[in-house]
Amino acid sequence: MDLKDHIRGIPDFPKPGILFYDISTLLRDADAWQVAMGRMARAVRAYMPDIVAGVESRGFLIAAPLALKLGCGFIMIRKRGKLPGETVGLNYALEYGEDRVEIQADAVHPGQRVVVVDDLLATGGTMAAGIALLRQVGAVVPAAATLIELSFLNGRSRLDVPCESLVSYDD
Repeated sequence: MDLKDHIRGIPDFPKPGILFYDISTLLRDADAWQVAMGRMARAVRAYMPDIVAGVESRGFLIAAPLALKLGCGFIMIRKRGKLPGETVGLNYALEYGEDRVEIQADAVHPGQRVVVVDDLLATGGTMAAGIALLRQVGAVVPAAATLIELSFLNGRSRLDVPCESLVSYDD
């Protein structure tokens, strides 16, 4: 099955000149969704994760069922101020400013293997920040994984771990 057939491109969203890759069409097709999760599980299983970390917010849609399929725990990497309790955060640079990602302080035990998952890898800034944050609290991050990679943006070059992507767009 070609998963690209189940991902809709929406031009000029959220602003003119951007082609948005909408995964809602994949998620609502039971067969395509099952195939995508099976392929993602096969790709990620080799890294032997204890936990799968989803990056806010569409990354949660991929990471939570993936963790369930792999028999792993699931944690959330969120934007500033979205998690209850004590958090640990990391500020990181964007093309247009700065942002912050956070996890709950007790989400990961030192030495646990955590694979970071998002729906899409573009410039790699948020994924790299998630990896750095997890390492900051003692996690071992053997890999990252995404449903979609925009390879023409070269985000993979910002990551110092292997990145598994199911679908790649070259332009």
